[in-house]
Amino acid sequence: MTDAIIRCRGLSLWYGTFRALDRVTLDVRPGEILSLIGPSGCGKSTLIRCFNRMNDYPYVRVEGDLHVAGYDVTGGNIDALALRRDAGMVFQRPNPLPLSIRDNVLFGVRLHAPRTPKSVQDGLVESSLRAVSLWDHVKDQLDRDAETLSLEGRQKLCIARLLPVKPTVLWMDEPCSALDPDGIGAVEELMRSLRGTFTQVIVTNNMQQARRISDRCVFMLMGELVEVGTTAQLFTKPVDERTARYIEGRYG
Repeated sequence: MTDAIIRCRGLSLWYGTFRALDRVTLDVRPGEILSLIGPSGCGKSTLIRCFNRMNDYPYVRVEGDLHVAGYDVTGGNIDALALRRDAGMVFQRPNPLPLSIRDNVLFGVRLHAPRTPKSVQDGLVESSLRAVSLWDHVKDQLDRDAETLSLEGRQKLCIARLLPVKPTVLWMDEPCSALDPDGIGAVEELMRSLRGTFTQVIVTNNMQQARRISDRCVFMLMGELVEVGTTAQLFTKPVDERTARYIEGRYG
């Protein structure tokens, strides 16, 4: 796939002597929503953390080739800060900084482009909060402590915090696991609205969520990428029997 924004070839990872990823090969297309599914401990979160160099520990060894948005992620000279600017991460539980709503949105701008004029900063705050459907709720409370927002609001703010630095990829590691059904619906609608503008790679244990929002799905098992296909194909006509067993609830 020549237009892949993420190209992964034979990626393996060890935690000490434990092999957590086993020769994963995957291409991700620009603008798509790709869900990683599989039982707990299958390597989904480990893979997504590799994409952003968040597994950099002395006891971790990585082999294979990985390119993300033009970065040679497994290369020795990568600028990890620049990578994380262009490929932002959203975690399971909302983790706004202990700052105001405004300062959360502008955190990346002040880190990467500290001379940005105030008028431009104000525009970025509004456009980012509008993109995640928060502006109308908080436009008169921008100096409010971000941690006083609802769980849904905090998760939306965490996504808004990534947007001013114009990332090309968004990693989301179970972004709805802490939310109630209304919050899940709101964040899923946000993901749909961002389709095409950002590439989104999502770890989810919610099979119905994967079916609702994904263009394609990847099924992983014991560190191996078992199968990748369109969401409709993978859920209705999986090629691998292991995928079928998982989708049918026969294990995992």
